[in-house]
Amino acid sequence: MHKSTRRGFVFSAGAAALPHHMTGSARAEENAAVPLVVAELVRRSEDANAALLRGDVDAYRSLITLTEDFTLMAPFGGKPSRGPDITEETWKRLGRFFKNGTLKQDLIHAYGSADMVVLAVIEHGHVEVGGLPAQEWPLRVTLVYRRCGAEWRLAHRHADPLVGQITLARAAALARGS
Repeated sequence: MHKSTRRGFVFSAGAAALPHHMTGSARAEENAAVPLVVAELVRRSEDANAALLRGDVDAYRSLITLTEDFTLMAPFGGKPSRGPDITEETWKRLGRFFKNGTLKQDLIHAYGSADMVVLAVIEHGHVEVGGLPAQEWPLRVTLVYRRCGAEWRLAHRHADPLVGQITLARAAALARGS
C-alpha cells in the first residue's frame, strides 16, 4: 500500500516483506509500525544532516548511529568510505569542513520493511564547504537504514550533486575526469 503525501510516497510494507515466522497479530503490529519508523527516520535524517551542515558533529552522532559495515559514497567523488575508515579524527575534520549551514529535505520516496528502510531524498543545503563561501548545495541522496536489535542504524549513504540536466558529452567528460 502506498500513502501519498505532499513530499512523495511512503511505502507501508506488506505482509510479504515481513519475517516469515511472524503470523497473525504480531505480523499486523509490525506492519502497522513501519510507516511510523519511516516517518521517524525521515525526521531524524533531516535533523542530523542539518546539524552536520552547521558543523555540529556531536548532534549528528546523537541522532545517527552507523552500522559496522557502513558505506559512504560522498558527493565529491572518490572511492567509497567504509565504517572502519571513519575515525574520531575523521569526525573532527567533518565538523571543520561544514560551517554555518541550513538544510531542507524533500522526501522523494521511501521503502520500508520490518528490518530495512530506504529513503530517496533531495537535500537542499546552504552551507560553507571546505572554506568556500556559502552557497546552495542541493544533493540527491539515498539513505539505507537497517534495524540492529531495537535500534535503526545507517548502513549506506550515497549523495551526488543535484545539477540541471547536462548533455551526454558533458557526463562523459565528467566520467573521464575532464
